[in-house]
Formats: sequence, C-alpha cells, structure tokens
Amino acid sequence: MEATERENTEDIESLMEDMDYIPGHFHLDLNLNCDPTGPVKLRHRDTYLRQESLRAELEAEVGYLQYAVRNLLGLLAFNLEQLDTAEEVFRSICKEDPGNLNAWANLGYVYDKLGRELDAGECVDKVSNLMGVDGSEASQDEIRILAARCLVEQAYVFPYDVELDSDDDLRERLNTALSFYNRALHYGGDLIPIEEKRSWYFKMATIYIRLDNIVKTKEDSEYSRLSHYNKGLKFLKETLESEKTQHKALAWCYVGIMLERKKEFSPVPMSIHDCGFSASDPLSCYGTAINMASDDAFILNLLARVFSLLGKHDMATGICNMALNVLPDPELNWQAYCTRAKINIILYMRDLEKAKLGDGGIPDRQKLIDARKDLDKVLGVRPCLRTHLEMAQVYYYMGVDALQESLLVDESAINCALVSLSHALKFELGDCLPDLHVLRGRCLLVKGEEQNAVDCFKKALELEKRGSRDTTALRCLLQALLTLFMQGDPDPGIVITQLEMWVLKAEERYSQDIVKAELRCLYSTHMAEVTELSRVLIRTGRLDLVRRLLDTVVPKQLAKKRPLVFRSVSLT
Repeated sequence: MEATERENTEDIESLMEDMDYIPGHFHLDLNLNCDPTGPVKLRHRDTYLRQESLRAELEAEVGYLQYAVRNLLGLLAFNLEQLDTAEEVFRSICKEDPGNLNAWANLGYVYDKLGRELDAGECVDKVSNLMGVDGSEASQDEIRILAARCLVEQAYVFPYDVELDSDDDLRERLNTALSFYNRALHYGGDLIPIEEKRSWYFKMATIYIRLDNIVKTKEDSEYSRLSHYNKGLKFLKETLESEKTQHKALAWCYVGIMLERKKEFSPVPMSIHDCGFSASDPLSCYGTAINMASDDAFILNLLARVFSLLGKHDMATGICNMALNVLPDPELNWQAYCTRAKINIILYMRDLEKAKLGDGGIPDRQKLIDARKDLDKVLGVRPCLRTHLEMAQVYYYMGVDALQESLLVDESAINCALVSLSHALKFELGDCLPDLHVLRGRCLLVKGEEQNAVDCFKKALELEKRGSRDTTALRCLLQALLTLFMQGDPDPGIVITQLEMWVLKAEERYSQDIVKAELRCLYSTHMAEVTELSRVLIRTGRLDLVRRLLDTVVPKQLAKKRPLVFRSVSLT
C-alpha cells in the first residue's frame, strides 16, 4: 500500500516537472502555504486582515480579474480553516467561469481535504480536460488563453502573501508576481483581448511603482531604480489607452506620481520622452484623473485613497467631498466617509506631534469632531472592526489634554472610547490587534486604572511579532509599571519583578538596541522616577536591571570612541 502511494506521488511529481504551469494556488511558493513562523493565532490575524482588505478590492476589480480576487479569497478562507466558505467560493467561480483552471484545481484540493475523493477526482479530470492533457479536443488557442488567465490569477496572489516583514521579502514576492504576469503575456500573446491585457498592464505598473518605492530607500539606488521606473511608466502609457474610465483615471494619477519622482534621477529617465510626457507636469495629470472621475463616486474614492496614501491629504479630502456630492448616502458611499475621517485623524495626530515638539500651536479639535460625525454615519450602515477602532481613537484624543496625554479633560469621551473598543473586541480576531490593546490601556491609564492598563499593554506586547520595530506597547508598559512603582506599594518587589520579566520578554521580540533605546527614553523622560527605582533595586540587590539602565545612560561604545576623537583632533 505504502509502495503504491509512493509510486503515485512520484508520478505526480514527474508530471508536474514536465508542465510549464500548474493550476491552483495551494502549490505556490507562499508563506500562506507553509507553517507559520510564529503563533498560529498571529498568522490567522494577518490572514483575516488580508481577507478584509481584499473584500474592498473585489469591488474595484472588473472583468476576469475579479476571479483572481475571489480565488485568493478562497485561499485565505482555507487558511482560516473556513473550508465550507472556501468550497463555496471556488464552486461559484467554476459555475460562472467554467474554464477557470485555478478554481477547479483549488476546489479539488478542498474536496481532497474534506475526504470527498470522488468529487476531487472529477475536478482533476476537469483540469486535465481544459489543459488538453487527456487527449481532449480543446483548441490550442483556447488552451493558451486559459493558461494565460491562470498565470495572471496566480501573479495576483504574491503581493498579498503574509509575513512579509522586510523589504527584501516583499521585493521577492513582487518580482515573482511580475514573472508570472510576463509568462501570462507570453502564453496569451495576441489571443488575449486588448482591454483585458491593459488591465494586466495596469497591475504590472503598480508593482513597478511599489518596487521603485522599495529600491529608492537603498544607497546608490538610482541605476537599479531606472529599470523599474521606465517599465512602470511604459505600462501606464499602455493603460491610458483603456476604454475603462477607472483604469484611465488611476493611470493618469500614477503618471503624475512618476513625474513627481523624475527629479530624483539624473539625467531624466528616457521613458518620460518615449511616452510623450516631456511637457507634462504632475498637477495636470492629477487634474485629468479627477476630471475623468468627476461624476463617478466609486472612482473618486479610489483616487482619494491613493492621494491619502501619498500624504496629499488636502487633495484627498477635496476628492472625498466631490464623491459625497455625487453620492451622499452613507450606505452606498461609506468609503468616502471612512477616508475623510481617517484623513482628519491623521492630520490631528500630525499637528499634535508638531505641537509637542514646539513646532506648532494646539491642534484643531474640530478635525476630531468632523471625524466622529463621518464615522457615526459609517457605523450606522456598515459597522466593522476598523471603524470601531478609529472611533475609539477619536474619542480618546477628545478626552485627553492636547499636549499632555496624561491629563484627563473629558471622562465621558474616554468612556465612549472604551465602549467603542468593546464593540471592536466582538469582531473576529479583534482581540489579536496590538493597537486595540494599547489604546485600551491608554484609556484606562488616564482614568487612573493603572493595573488594568498594565494588563492591556502586556497583552499588546505579547501580540507583537518577533523582529517588530513598533515599540509603542513596550514604551507604554514600561511607563505604566513605573507609575505603579511610584504609587508606593508596601511591597515594591511585585512591580520590580514585572519590570524585570517584561524587559526580558521584550528582548525576545525586539533587538537589544531597540530595548536599550526604550530604556534610555524612559530614563530621559522620567529621570527622577528611574533614579528612585535604581536606588530600590540596589538596596534589594537586584542589580541586573540597574546595569541595563546604566548601560543606556553611559553606553560603553561612547567611552571607547572618545580617545579616538581626541587623537584625531590633536593631529589637525
């Protein structure tokens, strides 16, 4: 029996090696198809968030690319152990698009996992028939078209993989996606309808723009960037010929982005002249994009999201207002209210940081009031985890002093924030978001519930991935534990033990340099309190944490460098 199974496996592997492409998503080189590098719960959280964002993407995709999104949604559902949902997703694609190779292969995989061997076999037979490997009478042209669409759907998956924690990981996935798109273009050739091919060009252009974003942060990047820039701009030029307003408007928007970046090159990239953009400027491109979409709320919302991500908040807000003039109903146009609220929150937080640094006045709280009004409308028709979390954020900032967050100015607003967070926690995997627990801890801390706040910050820190650079949870936890220590508990040993334990746990998630930086920040912002803590630590013989604190104040590296600096000065 085992020998037979081994022979079958070898036959399948041999067959796969001879094939130019293999339908389905479950064999692709994705983190999704491998065991998680960390806790399963965190993998499920990231997969769930991908699933939620993709549902919004599905509304934006037209034509055959909608099946790329839906096949990916099925893959994500399978990884969330939602096998019934995955089966339904793949089966619905097979019904609507009987030639969809990926859907049939994916459905067969799900049936196999469910133990439905006969159904799985029928799916395999269907794939073989569509690919013409069983002697079927399928035409070669039709086989090539189906193969090209299969490869495009697979290309779509790679940028949405999970656990892409570094630029190198993301770049590898983006380059893999481009290789699949290029193979699809090779397979399909002139057989693919030009409008469908232009939708592929647009996807490839956005990938080249993302690659340019990654590469330009590296030293000596101009040469390696140039290829990405030129290819991306040429694909956008092709997309401008599209008959679909959505693709044309977004393409003009991205052309404007590319033209803004031309000053980062010397000389100017030749693709600008090749594509006829020598006399064009970014603002005119943005204006063309907005004018094209002026009466279409859906496309305006897509443009607003792009401008918001670029940090062009005034322009994004104006486009949201245009979209709401076209379609003010929150039930039909909730995206515009969400984007406008998000922008107001971002602008308030930006002004708040400037004020803390002494670079500006007190931030305008009207932005918070406007954000709350927009989010109220969205929650009335489409409540979701993110919207409740953003509403809690708005209420939190309304409840604390604009410059000193430790000062409570409106307890009812803080209570409203806690209510919003309780709603967010009811959603699937809401309990797995570090941001949620950090915000909850901050609300409780300002209310004087220090121990409850500490518990929230601990939970947030436990949810951070290894190698994370976001130290918000750690910083809040250290400050909250220090506050508990200074309250003068008869037995300070309990708090000190927690401090020692969580500093060690932090080093399991962050690099030692990051932990040292946070301890240094704690000392510089709470010097008197840390000094008192150090006295107690020395008195009780708990010297390990004292050494860590001293290392942050008087780094050993600095002591080694001083003689070198002195000698270099003496020689001049």
